[in-house]
Amino acid sequence: MNAIAKQLDTEAMRQWFEHMHRHPELSMQEQRTAEFIAETLRSFGGYEVETGIGKHGIVATLSAGSGDKTIGLRADFDALPIQEQNNFAYTSTVDGVSHLCGHDGHTAMLLGAAKYLTDTRNFNGTVRLIFQPGEETMEGGPAMIREGLFERFPVDAVFGMHNIPGLEEGKFYFHPGEMMSAVDNWEVEIVGKGGHGGLPELTIDPVVAGSSIVMAIQSIVARNVAPANRAVVTIGAFIAGNAGNVVAGNAILRFSVRTTTQEDREMVLRNIRRIIDHQSQSFGCTSEIRVGVPGAVLVNDRQETEKAVSIAQTAFGEDQVIYPGPSFLASEDFAFMLQKKKGTYCFLGSGPGKMVHHPEYYFNQQIMPIGAAYWVALTEGYLR
Repeated sequence: MNAIAKQLDTEAMRQWFEHMHRHPELSMQEQRTAEFIAETLRSFGGYEVETGIGKHGIVATLSAGSGDKTIGLRADFDALPIQEQNNFAYTSTVDGVSHLCGHDGHTAMLLGAAKYLTDTRNFNGTVRLIFQPGEETMEGGPAMIREGLFERFPVDAVFGMHNIPGLEEGKFYFHPGEMMSAVDNWEVEIVGKGGHGGLPELTIDPVVAGSSIVMAIQSIVARNVAPANRAVVTIGAFIAGNAGNVVAGNAILRFSVRTTTQEDREMVLRNIRRIIDHQSQSFGCTSEIRVGVPGAVLVNDRQETEKAVSIAQTAFGEDQVIYPGPSFLASEDFAFMLQKKKGTYCFLGSGPGKMVHHPEYYFNQQIMPIGAAYWVALTEGYLR
């Protein structure tokens, strides 16, 4: 652990983290969480705190010295619609909602850095702390941008970070260029004709049609995406009926499509529409596609990535920084911020454990001072 990490208020970070973990709120519904974050920032003194940006977004600004450079640091704070299956003293108190991606930890780390920065002011310029809602649904980043995030709060570069189980605890992983995929979240309703399970000839079964669609969709990536590229289609929900002896009247499919090139994205989505339409008709059903908020490929600026790598190596040692690191087919709406401003996004390894979005995932609190120290080092290094 480096010198900065040893000076951070780790007990405060633990308390902030556990409070948010107990009281999770879904994407774009994070009113209480936003109020907690804003109140905590104001308690530090020194920050200009603006709230309500993109519904629940917050920007806290702190200046020191006479420098004219400005850096943006971003953390997310929304939770997931998943029932937590852990048994901690701070387990979620909200049925069916929990922080199983570590956004509570991300926010606690940035708050820890915020307190240290206002206490020390060992930089020359301006730091803007961006606390973003709605990452899981790809809504929060675009909402803040639409409401003038970078016009109202200009930055020269913007940086993000995410914990990743399975990567070595406490190490930083940087990747130049395309690091995470675009995502498209769709819902499809297949409408048939319900009836008695023993009289199928009087029904039109949407479950059979939906099952055929699920299997056919899986062939798109395997047979249409070049092996050198990467893409995946995941059907995460298939909802129909509630009794074994009843043919349901309709079925719902919810799925995500992840691609790494615009050409593949257009082709995959086009083929999905074709399959849904034709398969539904072949079984006598109708279908309706409801399109969610599309994501974007997260592209790190090479120069800013190398600058962040150098700062991290100086602060933590070269053996703690992996460059180039891995890329993933997960998605992040920080991609939209990187379309507007140069910057980079990195992973912080959290060691062994269940992957994010698993009911038994837990955020490794041991990495909180390391993540917070990175934010401090990046600010002090960028704003020399």
